[in-house]
Amino acid sequence: MKKLFSLMMLFTLVTAVSGQALKRTADPKERGYQESDFPRVQKVAPNVYTYEAVVGSPNERYTTNSMFVVTKDGVLVADGQGSPEALRLMFAAIAKITPLPVKMMVMCSDHGDHTNGNTALPTGVELIAHPNSRANLERQANAPNRPATAPKIVMPGSSLAQDKRVIKMGGTEIQIQFLGRAHTGGDLVVYLPKEKVLFTSEIFLNHLFPAMRSAYPAEWMQVFRKLQKIDARMIIPGHGFVDDPKTLKEELQAYIRSTEAVIAEATRLHNAGIPVDEAVKQAKWGEFTSWSGSASQGPIAIRRVYDELDGKLR
Repeated sequence: MKKLFSLMMLFTLVTAVSGQALKRTADPKERGYQESDFPRVQKVAPNVYTYEAVVGSPNERYTTNSMFVVTKDGVLVADGQGSPEALRLMFAAIAKITPLPVKMMVMCSDHGDHTNGNTALPTGVELIAHPNSRANLERQANAPNRPATAPKIVMPGSSLAQDKRVIKMGGTEIQIQFLGRAHTGGDLVVYLPKEKVLFTSEIFLNHLFPAMRSAYPAEWMQVFRKLQKIDARMIIPGHGFVDDPKTLKEELQAYIRSTEAVIAEATRLHNAGIPVDEAVKQAKWGEFTSWSGSASQGPIAIRRVYDELDGKLR
């Protein structure tokens, strides 16, 4: 692990000395990495770490990210991994940092790339999710060949006052917040007020095209506004590289612009009366065409915005 941190420091130093700008991309190869460089752990604050593993199709590779907080009483993990093997690898990486057990895991996203490893959770780990995500996970658990488990404890979600849970673990304050429906119906964020670290999960993707297969586009824009009001030094995305704080804040703004642009383009086509199948062919993404996932996620986003405008989302 010491060697890994040294390599990361060397990469940062070489980039700064050479004067080369950091390549804004989610693709490990384009960034100059080998897949053997992952999974990797980065320390982003005292006792706060991120874990990045490479996932995706052969043509679209990017990282999926988790965060873990080490306290005197144990470890809290934000977001799981996409398979039991991947979850075990992450827990093994955590064990290299601390001998203390994982006590809690927060299911910030209910998508399979963050939940399909849940069956490998050790006995006694408290799994926390929003009620909307619990319902989705229960449906997944009953679907053929979907190794997902329903969480044991859920977040109350009937009012704003109930959409925040504060945990004191080993003297560390950890806030779990539901800011509204965004990428999924039950998106949660994990915020450390003392360290000013905010884990956003899939509400924010670093330089990936907005993925909307189960999103609530207009509500997502409202969630962004709430997200920006949180006093965070470090904003961690659910996918894409965990870069330095300044870069990540810039990329969050770029991601907000991309999501707004996608909604605007789909709305333009809808208002022009263009059928959805034709809209998929006509959509223009401008500067966001080069972002990872545009080819696969663009058509999905068009259909999702059309459904929202047609009142099909509940």
